Amino acid sequence: MNRMDRSLLELREMDTLAAGDSPVHRLHALAKLLTTVAYIIVTVSFGKYQLDGLLIMVLWPALLFSLSGIPVGTCFRKLRFVLPLVMAVGLFNPFFDRAPLLTVGGLTVSGGVVSMITLMLKGLFCLSASFLLMATTSIDDLCAALRRLHLPSILVTLLLLTYRYVGVMTEELSVMTDAYHLRAPGQRGIRFAAWGSFLGQLLLRSMDRAEELYGSMQLRGFSGNFAYAQDRRFTARDALWLILWTAVFVLCRLYNIPGLLGRLLTGGIR
Repeated sequence: MNRMDRSLLELREMDTLAAGDSPVHRLHALAKLLTTVAYIIVTVSFGKYQLDGLLIMVLWPALLFSLSGIPVGTCFRKLRFVLPLVMAVGLFNPFFDRAPLLTVGGLTVSGGVVSMITLMLKGLFCLSASFLLMATTSIDDLCAALRRLHLPSILVTLLLLTYRYVGVMTEELSVMTDAYHLRAPGQRGIRFAAWGSFLGQLLLRSMDRAEELYGSMQLRGFSGNFAYAQDRRFTARDALWLILWTAVFVLCRLYNIPGLLGRLLTGGIR
């Protein structure tokens, strides 16, 4: 199995995860989409030194992992190429912000270290929430939810077809890579001199495949408006999920819940 086959397998694994059956999977896609957007907005809105208040936001992805039955390791495996980039965002903060901010066990911690950890956690939480949305919602349901928000049909259709065509492109790349290695056994990778012809062949094959796909869509009655998914009802349970969790996110933003709990526990111990 070459790298293209492994990439295609991972792409299909996301569709398998989205086809699961759990309390989160059964929620309406619009409720999950809006809740995820609210979570990301609230998470990003925390200040760079509000690390203690930000920590409470970990409960949302932890709850979704538990309810959906999706292993946490799957999330980190899928995001293994994106997470290092997100983590690298605040690496230079300790060099630019050296002013002492707090003392922990006799150790002075600078504001740069706190802001670095805060930025890393923000990226981790937002990526986890986005992954959970995609892993519990099919692309058809997600596009249907975007249409209910009155996004332009052409943009939603473009998003859906791009997502679907990634798999087709990966299949073409896999076939061409296998054919190349059969003609050049024992060679690692593709020679630089062959990149031009390889990409040209990929472009031609992609254009031919796109024409075939468009023709098959027209034969099935495609006229510019795509039937993204079955129109499911937005029930009271979905509305309750959206309103309740949005309110919880806002409360977590307005009040430093970890700090309040810490003061209560400290006062109780005294």
